[in-house]
Amino acid sequence: MKLNFFRTQVGYLFLIILVLWIILALFFGIFDLQISISFVDENSLWGDFGAKYGEPPGYGLISIGLAILIGGYIKDLKKQKIPGYLSIVSGIIYLLYGIIDTNETDILSGICLIIPITVFIIVTWNKDWKSYRSISAIISILALLNPLLFVQLTKLFFGRIRFRDLAFDYSNFTPWFIPQGITGNYSFPSGHAAMGWMFLPLLITVKDLKWKDYRKIIIVILVLGWGFFVGLSRIVLGAHYASDVLFSTGFAAVITILLYKKYYFD
Repeated sequence: MKLNFFRTQVGYLFLIILVLWIILALFFGIFDLQISISFVDENSLWGDFGAKYGEPPGYGLISIGLAILIGGYIKDLKKQKIPGYLSIVSGIIYLLYGIIDTNETDILSGICLIIPITVFIIVTWNKDWKSYRSISAIISILALLNPLLFVQLTKLFFGRIRFRDLAFDYSNFTPWFIPQGITGNYSFPSGHAAMGWMFLPLLITVKDLKWKDYRKIIIVILVLGWGFFVGLSRIVLGAHYASDVLFSTGFAAVITILLYKKYYFD
């Protein structure tokens, strides 16, 4: 018999997140501009760190997720790793291109594509990737739905101008709930925040551990800490408003929970 999802702890968490999302969306819809005026510091060192390094780690996780998702259908344990090798090759190409073009972001992206999947292949060399297919499917689908589809399509059609690009008197500011159409401005929602929250599905891997287990504590702190850090770094630089970060965050949380229900409850 299927569990009544909304009567479970995860179901309650889903409803809490949804209600909190709505409340904050209303709040930021009123105070977005004031929040940015108060907190933006375009010379922030930690904000600059988030801008440079906020997205590449997510690419590394996505590459692992896709490699497992594809390789997990291959019965031969050694051949299962072939998609991982292809990810390493793409990382090397990225790295070389970044070195030639002296592009720090491409260099870091290449490194994040090479090292994580290499380590994962070594650690799981004699293990069947089939057992990781559920979590890899959640990571892969989340990447498709949030950073790729939701963020990119919404950015295109909402056309919201970034805080740092506003006129001196803020006269061209627009709230998140009023789409501007295709304007060439891409503030709403935040792509960096969406990538920062790509690690959210990893919380599933420690769901059965007790809170006194140091592994659970470390994973929860790292996942939530990184997500919030990347999102806040975008606000402090004036690259995004609080609502831009909220929608990428909320969408990531809701999709992760729904996918968790699909793969672990149904």
